[in-house]
Amino acid sequence: MKIAGAPISWGVCEVPNWGYQMSPDRVLQEMKDLGLTATEFGPQGWLPLDPEGRKKAISKFGLKAVGAFFLSVMHDPDYDPIPAVEKELEAFKVAGGDYLILAADSGRDGYDNRPVLDETGWKTLFTNMDRIVERAAKDGVTACLHPHWGTMVQTKDEVHKVLDNSSVGLCLDTGHLFCGGTDPVELTKQYAERVSIVHAKDVHAELTNKLLPGEITWSEGIKAEMFAPIGEGDIDFAEIVKTLDSVGFDGYYVLEQDIMIDGEPPVGAGPIENARKSLLALQALAK
Repeated sequence: MKIAGAPISWGVCEVPNWGYQMSPDRVLQEMKDLGLTATEFGPQGWLPLDPEGRKKAISKFGLKAVGAFFLSVMHDPDYDPIPAVEKELEAFKVAGGDYLILAADSGRDGYDNRPVLDETGWKTLFTNMDRIVERAAKDGVTACLHPHWGTMVQTKDEVHKVLDNSSVGLCLDTGHLFCGGTDPVELTKQYAERVSIVHAKDVHAELTNKLLPGEITWSEGIKAEMFAPIGEGDIDFAEIVKTLDSVGFDGYYVLEQDIMIDGEPPVGAGPIENARKSLLALQALAK
């Protein structure tokens, strides 16, 4: 089992005003201390934007680049996402990375509201998604879709609409799928061979079940510790790993726990503690 880290487990996020943002040196050092050997890049601008700077930022900790979570507006007929994608792929050429993990950006700040797509919007999204997959493949990069709360692919119906009407690979983000009303275990059984990479998240269902009815917002759920270390929530990771093993999945399991923090934690404490719990839980399943 290949396991990587992600900065969101340390509270590092692309959303404006998302709590305290820890430095790359602190986060990447703690990933190394856990024994992780690979990481995603984190939100745009957290690591240096220039490719060489990005490469140096992670290589000095002996970490391999998995790739990037990448928000892209794909539903707007008046917007071409390819130039931004090509800019990110240029960084991949220098800094490494095998996966461009696409989220269908709503075009709005944050994840607490989004527009509703009409037929033209869906058609545009599918067309642009195919264009991005094809463009990334030219550089040897796998572009896959990340269903994500607050984006244009959030709910169970939307996830199935994409998978049934395209050939794009799937970033199996267990937490975001669960939040949008999709059972990640059942989805994995149905589409195991479409899974390119796993974002391994656990959740507390008593909180996620309040999202779709609008009883809480996404940010309120995060602040209430909606996400849990793997094994302490309500997602059956043993069944997911078993299903993926059965089809020969050899991609990364990326440790993710969406959190906000208020300030710099003491050395050796804070987010690293839950990241360690998640890592040990996944490693136990690999055995």
